[in-house]
Amino acid sequence: MANLVLSECGIRPLPRIYTTPRSSFVSNTTTINFRPSSSSSSSSPNTKSLAFRLTSRNGFFTKNWGLNVSTPLTTPIVEESPLEEEHEDTQRFDPGARPPFNLADIRAAIPKHCWVKNPWKSMSYVVRDVAIVFALAAAAAYLNNWLVWPLYWLAQGTMFWALFVLGHDCGHGSFSNDPRLNSVVGHLLHSSILVPYHGWRISHRTHHQNHGHVENDESWHPMSEKIYKSLDKPTRFFRFTLPLVMLAYPFYLWARSPGKKGSHYHPDSDLFLPKEKKDVLTSTACWTAMAALLVCLNFTMGPIQMLKLYGIPYWINVMWLDFVTYLHHHGHEDKLPWYRGKEWSYLRGGLTTLDRDYGLINNIHHDIGTHVIHHLFPQIPHYNLVEATEAAKPVLGKYYREPDKSGPLPLHLLGILAKSIKEDHYVSDEGDVVYYKADPNLYGEIKVRAD
Repeated sequence: MANLVLSECGIRPLPRIYTTPRSSFVSNTTTINFRPSSSSSSSSPNTKSLAFRLTSRNGFFTKNWGLNVSTPLTTPIVEESPLEEEHEDTQRFDPGARPPFNLADIRAAIPKHCWVKNPWKSMSYVVRDVAIVFALAAAAAYLNNWLVWPLYWLAQGTMFWALFVLGHDCGHGSFSNDPRLNSVVGHLLHSSILVPYHGWRISHRTHHQNHGHVENDESWHPMSEKIYKSLDKPTRFFRFTLPLVMLAYPFYLWARSPGKKGSHYHPDSDLFLPKEKKDVLTSTACWTAMAALLVCLNFTMGPIQMLKLYGIPYWINVMWLDFVTYLHHHGHEDKLPWYRGKEWSYLRGGLTTLDRDYGLINNIHHDIGTHVIHHLFPQIPHYNLVEATEAAKPVLGKYYREPDKSGPLPLHLLGILAKSIKEDHYVSDEGDVVYYKADPNLYGEIKVRAD
């Protein structure tokens, strides 16, 4: 038996500071008797009750306290499974799941000033880009050196692409609130690079209104397996072989995508409503005038000089256009969904688009890489897209996919492009949420044809 004392900290030995009493008076003492007892009905089967009694005598009265303590027979060791912990940390996000927010939530997160269109600021970009285009052409023609020409082609082709992006803003109405100003500037910019402004504007509107929809989307949408298998071998070769696929845009303007009919130049195309025929004819006439001007310049300056000054930069511009627009809808490391039927919505379709970082080119082509917010809200001017995107990120959460950082030039995107062209061929004919599939025999067919 031990001499113990109860304290706020528990049970501890009684300090030996008192001597043995010399008289018959009995000092205060506390005796604790321990004994095991059987488990009560409320006890766990793995525990055992320990009962002890405390008796206090002070010479005049006696007090007894009974205390039952339930103690485990064994001490369980609880360990977190590393697999469960890893699963919680890296639980796979389903990009095809319905988002927990709506379009109004995203809109509310974007500062009001981001929606303001400043026509003077927009025109300043036009003046800047047009001045650079003419300065580059004048410098290249003056130097006329084969060490200079390749640099000129890359630079001028990139500037042609920048002109397209400004005309693209006119088509969306984000250039200004004046439709007439948008139309005039859009025609001048797009006609100069052989794009029919209204024909493109209307089809591009269809693209935005139906983004992410397998059948109704207009630009770089997937082919169904049935349409894919109906293509002849030359078409498959052109569509899924680099760099040929990056030259597709002029052919798309003439005949649209596989499985669709019509032309951006013809007013009776399925692309257009009857009331839009006049607009289409106007743009086709402007395109024709530009083509005639180029023919005249060929006679006055010579075809070789025109090829160097305009022809090669034009095709560099086409490659930029196809490169950028393709990667805004393809090539993420996780397969992104495409929708049909009731599963499609404007919000879900827009959330499958991708932002891309182009390094130094971001400023040159007017931040077109901030594509997610642009697709959801094409009315926002390009010079406010970066700020709007940052403001919307907390709402978008995992539905926003942070782009890989680029070096001065976006060379990292070349590997992503090649991988996507090799793997993203078609989607299933059935299902309202579908993902790209690869044709394992495609490049075998192409190789056999080449041999």
